[in-house]
Formats: sequence, C-alpha cells, structure tokens
Amino acid sequence: MGVTDEAIEKIKGMIVSGVLQPGDRLPSEAGLADQLGLSRGSLREAVRALTAMRILVPRQGDGTYVCGLEPHLLLEALAFAADVSHGRTARQLLQARRLLEPQVTALAAGRLTDDELLALRAILDRSATDIGIEEFVELDIEFHRVIADAVGNPVLSTLLGVLSTHTQRLRIVRGALLRSCAAGTRISPAREQAHLEHEALWRALVDRDALRAAGASTVHVAAVEDWLATGTTTDLRGPGTTA
Repeated sequence: MGVTDEAIEKIKGMIVSGVLQPGDRLPSEAGLADQLGLSRGSLREAVRALTAMRILVPRQGDGTYVCGLEPHLLLEALAFAADVSHGRTARQLLQARRLLEPQVTALAAGRLTDDELLALRAILDRSATDIGIEEFVELDIEFHRVIADAVGNPVLSTLLGVLSTHTQRLRIVRGALLRSCAAGTRISPAREQAHLEHEALWRALVDRDALRAAGASTVHVAAVEDWLATGTTTDLRGPGTTA
C-alpha cells in the first residue's frame, strides 16, 4: 500500500470508528499528521482524494469537514466512472441497470401521483417531436428520473443515475446519429421503436400494473444492452434512441 493510500485508510478509519463524526471539522494539518504518523505531504494528498470522493468538504477559510455521509451523496462520486466507460465496462453498467431498474419501476407503479403521470405524458409528447440531441437526452433522463424518484428512495435514484449518466446517453445518441446520417437517413425506425417502448412503460404505469411496468422496463434497457453488445446501431438504434 502506498503512503497516500495508507493516509486515506487512516482518515477513513477515524470516520468509521466514530472518532470523526459527520459534520466534524478535521484537526489542523500538523496535528492530524502527527496523530496519524503521516507526513504533511501524504496527508494533503489523502485529503484531496477524500474530497474528490465527497467524503470530505473544504470550506473556504474555515478548514475541512466530514460531509453528511448520506449514501446517495457519496454514490454521486461514482458518476465519473460511468462517464468514461466504454465497451465491456459500459455493458457491465447496463447489466446492473437491467437488474435494478425494472424493480424500481415496479415499485413506482403504485406510487406515481396523477401529476407525475401527466408529467411523464408531457415528456413523451415532447420527445416525439423534431428536437435536437441534447434536448432529447435531457427528456430521456427526466422521464426515467421521475419514475425513480416516485419510489422515494434517494439511494435508488442516485444508483440509477450513476449507472446511466448524461454523458453515456449522449455518446450513444450521437454515435447512432452519425451512423444514420452515413446511411442517408435522418431518423431511423429505431427512434419510433424507442418511443413505443416508453409508451408501453407509461401505459403500464397508468394502469398501476407493476408486473407489466417491470417487463416494459426490462425490454427497454435490454435493447440498449444488446446494441452495446453487438455494436450495430445502423438498423437497431437511431438519433432518437434512448439510453
């Protein structure tokens, strides 16, 4: 274990053991380095790393504090790993999403309010119009976010957001758009298919049918997973493809 890694583990150990509580201010650099038997340089590196993980929070002119340690906040730090994922790693993230999202969607079927269902309808109607890539991706994210948030568990919502980030979705849509343009088509049949998948999901949610909603969600995520596995987007996925 490197010196910096050792420093990170020692600070984390103080938090896990309760020596440092959520919201506590870290001791002075010199005092903490002496307490942990570390050099001040390795301590600084450890603090920077833990800040990047959102375990520690610097406050200008007031020192560094332990964050609230809410799980959903800590999970957000994993989003970068999803953003840079390609190939096998991207497929693994989608596998995890396929296992999780249908269950979340089933739970949401019994909890979505009438206003939330209307909001989903408005998102679907807007996404079916002739809009740009960025807006399409934002609408897709919002559609899935409304469903996940209805469960009322921020850990689940954050996990799903991490498993399929804005950057991931945008990369898929842009790649598909390039292939469609190369094939001489502006919008491929896959956009219509993606819309049908969302429509089926929405109808199941309106009917409060948890089983159908889970099934529709599985089909939707599996379609993207299959595209990544085959790498064939010209016929399967177009510029309107949701991720």
